[in-house]
Amino acid sequence: MAGHRTEAHTHGADRLCDAGDRVYSRAVRRGRVSRQDAESVPCLVDLALLHPDPDDMGWLVPTSPQEVMTRLLREMHEHVAATQSRMGEAVSAFEWYATLGGDARSPSEGVAIRVLDGLPRIRAAMDAATEACTSEVLAVQPGGIRREDELSEGLHRALALCRRGVRMRDLYTHVARHGQGLRNYMELLEDAAEARTLDEVTERLIVFDRTVAFIPASPDRTIALELRHPALVDYLVTVFERLWRLAVPLAAPLPDTGIEGITHRERSIAALLAEGHQDAVVAERLGISVRTCRAHIARLSETLGAASRTQLGVRIAQAGLDGPPRSPELQPLTVPGQESPTDR
Repeated sequence: MAGHRTEAHTHGADRLCDAGDRVYSRAVRRGRVSRQDAESVPCLVDLALLHPDPDDMGWLVPTSPQEVMTRLLREMHEHVAATQSRMGEAVSAFEWYATLGGDARSPSEGVAIRVLDGLPRIRAAMDAATEACTSEVLAVQPGGIRREDELSEGLHRALALCRRGVRMRDLYTHVARHGQGLRNYMELLEDAAEARTLDEVTERLIVFDRTVAFIPASPDRTIALELRHPALVDYLVTVFERLWRLAVPLAAPLPDTGIEGITHRERSIAALLAEGHQDAVVAERLGISVRTCRAHIARLSETLGAASRTQLGVRIAQAGLDGPPRSPELQPLTVPGQESPTDR
């Protein structure tokens, strides 16, 4: 049996080999596996997915999937944080080298990418861009229902732009429609601003006059990037315009999902589940809480007649909920499990 250990297992816990997947699945279902059954997959022990049973050393017990998931997410978060820190250091170094050229232009004019570290510096740069703006502001605002403090924080800038005749276009998630604060905010801006919504949007983005853009550079948004490179700004504007064409005006109702008993939000959740995303990721991308997300998943399972997550995935595909809405002539008339007119 020792010959099995010569096989290379160079994967991580997030991408198990076929043999590892089978043995770990069996261990989770049964609570343990024998050492003999696990000899062909030393990767499971190396990755701490299996460990000796203290009551019987001839058996191995699995580390719980929840613990493994927490460990993976922590490692990914640390990797992302390290990458963002390295990016900030690289940009800062570029800024320093750029000053050696003796360029007399101001930082806002001469630096293609500036790191804004801290909320005071971010707000100061945003205020300066607002002051210089003369024609248009494009903004993407992710998240769910907009809190009053979030809206009021940028209200003074928006009103200043209104007074100068600047046009504003904002993209939100569909969830933001459920908050009265956003509608009140848009009423204050009157005809100078227009809002549309999508199932999900990109990270926060603000573009002034198609010449300067601001994007977050840290998960807590206390570090931002000010972008003035024409190619970068043009790219971001193109992304915004394509999302804008797909979005639904705030004043208009959301389109019908085309499937009886399935709400618009449930269709969005189904599509993300079909892509393999976990509940927490789905909730974050749609701007809702994990608890609310799981309640929708439960209702979706009931509507589609799915008794398990695996079956739910099959039902989602059968109902055509795993992608964009189909054209009316291709829409299924019923959800799986319900009798259709052709079955009678």
